[in-house]
Amino acid sequence: MGTIQSERTPNPNSLKFSSADGQFSEDVVAMTSSSEADRHPLGPPLFEINGVDDVFVTPEFVTVSKAVSVDWDDIKSDVESVLSDFLNTEASN
Repeated sequence: MGTIQSERTPNPNSLKFSSADGQFSEDVVAMTSSSEADRHPLGPPLFEINGVDDVFVTPEFVTVSKAVSVDWDDIKSDVESVLSDFLNTEASN
């Protein structure tokens, strides 16, 4: 459970993450800074990842935007781990 796929978006600083293993949210939630991280349970752990600038959560996918100075290779696995852990926790509740 918790298998995460990623795909590119038109913005090279954003990736769209999805999973067939469950929903990320009941609603659409946009968090444009760490000060808004409390809007969704995924906010705090995603904004703890150095370089995450923006998080957009929908039931079907999560789009994460990074700082221009950060390389996806440095943070992508951390983002996938947070999302997978979230789905695994939700599935056990």
